[in-house]
Amino acid sequence: MRRPRLFRSIRIWLIPGIHVKRWLIALLLGITLISLGLAYLLRAAYLAGPYPPFVYWMTLQFLPHALRAVLLGTAGIILTTLGFIKLNQSLLAPFTSPDEDVAAQVYRHRRRQRGPRIVCIGGGTGMPSVLRGVKAYTDNITAVVTVADDGGSSGRLRREMGLLPPGDFRNNLAALSEAETITRRLFQYRFPEGTGLRGHAFGNLYLAAMAGVTGSFEQGLLMSNRVLAVRGRVLPSTLSLVQLLADVVDDEGRIERIVGESLIPKLGRGKRIRHVYLEPDDPPAYPESIKAILNADMIIAGPGSLYTSVIPNLLVPGIAEALRASRALKVYVCNIATQPGETDGYDVDDHMQALEQHAGRNLFQYVLANDKWPMKPPPGGASEWVPLPEAQRGAYRLMTASLQDPERPWRHDPEKMARALMDLLAQHTGGHAGRLD
Repeated sequence: MRRPRLFRSIRIWLIPGIHVKRWLIALLLGITLISLGLAYLLRAAYLAGPYPPFVYWMTLQFLPHALRAVLLGTAGIILTTLGFIKLNQSLLAPFTSPDEDVAAQVYRHRRRQRGPRIVCIGGGTGMPSVLRGVKAYTDNITAVVTVADDGGSSGRLRREMGLLPPGDFRNNLAALSEAETITRRLFQYRFPEGTGLRGHAFGNLYLAAMAGVTGSFEQGLLMSNRVLAVRGRVLPSTLSLVQLLADVVDDEGRIERIVGESLIPKLGRGKRIRHVYLEPDDPPAYPESIKAILNADMIIAGPGSLYTSVIPNLLVPGIAEALRASRALKVYVCNIATQPGETDGYDVDDHMQALEQHAGRNLFQYVLANDKWPMKPPPGGASEWVPLPEAQRGAYRLMTASLQDPERPWRHDPEKMARALMDLLAQHTGGHAGRLD
C-alpha cells in the first residue's frame, strides 16, 4: 500500500543533509509567535468590553476554558493539516507521477551531489558509456573531450564556421542529460535531405546555434550544461583547433604520415601506428579541465579509440601535466575489441605501452579490462577480442571483470563498468560506493 504524499514529504524533511528541518522549525516558531501576539491582542480587546450579546456566543464563553481550548485546538489542527496536504499536492504535482517516490528521488539527488569527483577523458562512442554508468553514483562528473575530430558533420562545421568539432560534445551531453533517451534520439537525428542540412546531426547544429547565441563555443557549451539539466560538465581539453597526425609503418618498414583524425583508421589499415601528434603541438589546455583533474577523486581514461579519442587529450601538454600532478586514482579502461586501422593485434599491455609512449610512464595506477569473451568473433567492425597480456611491461595493476554489453559484446556495459570502477575506488579509499539509482 502506498503511503500518502504527506508522509512521503515528511520523509524528505527527515533526510540528513537536506537542510529543511531548520527552516521547518523556524516556520513553526514564527507561527507560534504570531499566534501569541494575536492572543495578547484579543485578550486586551476582550477586557475592554462590554460587547453585544452575540459576542458571548461567538467566543464560546458559555463553555469551560479547558473545553474551549480543546475545540479551538482541534479545529486548528484539522485546518492546518488539510492546508498542508493540499499545498503539498499542488507543489509536487508538476514533478511527480503516481509511480514515483519523491522522497527517494530527493535522497538520491542529495547523495549524488556528495558523490566522488570523477573526471572522464576520451571521446568517440566509448566515453558516453562511462558517463551513463557513473552518473548513477555521483553528479560530480567532468568529461574532458578531444577536439581533433575532423570528419562528418563535425568536420563540416569546423571547416565552415571555425567551431570546435561538436560531435563528441553532443554525445556526452546527451549521456549526462536527465532525459537521456529523448535527448540522445534528438541529438543523434541526422537530416536525410536538404541543401546544406543533409548529413548534419541536430545536436551539432544545436551547439553551433548556442555558440552563435552566446558569442563563443565555450560559452555555448557551458550554457548547454545548464539548459539540458546535465549531471556534471562536458569540457574541451583545449580551445585550439588542433589537427591529429599519425606516422604509420607498413610491412616493409616504410613510414607514412597521415594527416587528419578521420583518415587515420581508414589509411592505417594493414599498417601499424608508430606515433600520433597534434598540430600545433603545444595547444594550451582548457583551464577548467586542468582544475577538474587536479581536484578529482578518480580519473578515467577510455574506453574508446586509443589513438584518435584517448591519446589526443594526453598530447595537450597541460592535460598530461595535470594528470601527473593529480593525486586521484587513475584508471585506464581498455577496449573489449580491437579497432581496425588502429589497434589490430593489440593485447591489453600493448594499449598501455602506447599510452605510456605518448604521455609518459606510470601515469595510470590501474587498468580495467574485460575477461569474458564469446566464442564467436566480434561483430560491429572490430577485428578481434583484446586478450589479456601474457606478461606486463609496466608498473600498473591489472584488474579484470566481465564488462561486455550482452546485446553489443564488442562494447562495454555501462552498469557493469561503473560498478567495477566504483568498487575499485572504494577499495582505494577504504570507503563504500553504492548505486543510487
